[in-house]
Amino acid sequence: MTDDDDLTTLRLDQFLPHPPAKVWRALTEPGLIAQWMMPGDFRLEVGHRYTMQGMAMPSTGFSGTVQAEVLAYETEKMLRVSWLDANPGPDTNADWTITWTLEPEGNGTRLFLLHEGFDPDNALQQRARSIMDGGWRSGVLRGLETVLSTM
Repeated sequence: MTDDDDLTTLRLDQFLPHPPAKVWRALTEPGLIAQWMMPGDFRLEVGHRYTMQGMAMPSTGFSGTVQAEVLAYETEKMLRVSWLDANPGPDTNADWTITWTLEPEGNGTRLFLLHEGFDPDNALQQRARSIMDGGWRSGVLRGLETVLSTM
């Protein structure tokens, strides 16, 4: 089975020409997170629950409000959070885990994103997976790169 065959997970791999400490700041400082992902009351503390507000996507059952929790982190190396839709549609029940992993590479950072928890038997979640795959790549990671270049 290839990564493309795993309907439960999205995997992204992006080189960023910035050191891990700078990428880590963009992943963990609320004001910076708001610039490239969604505004929220993030705090780097295991067990901290916070809310992020994005754009609703009725075609996927996404309400636009994410309830998140910091599950684990290792400074400048890994950040894992859970994501739940605060007001899910009747057939969505999204319960996802997002893991960012940073690895030094030359003068930059190799950033890995693992987005787990898509239900392969739920058409709305598979539609969300498809849309989020493109969104992570073309929107969010580009936004992150823009923020990093202005820090």
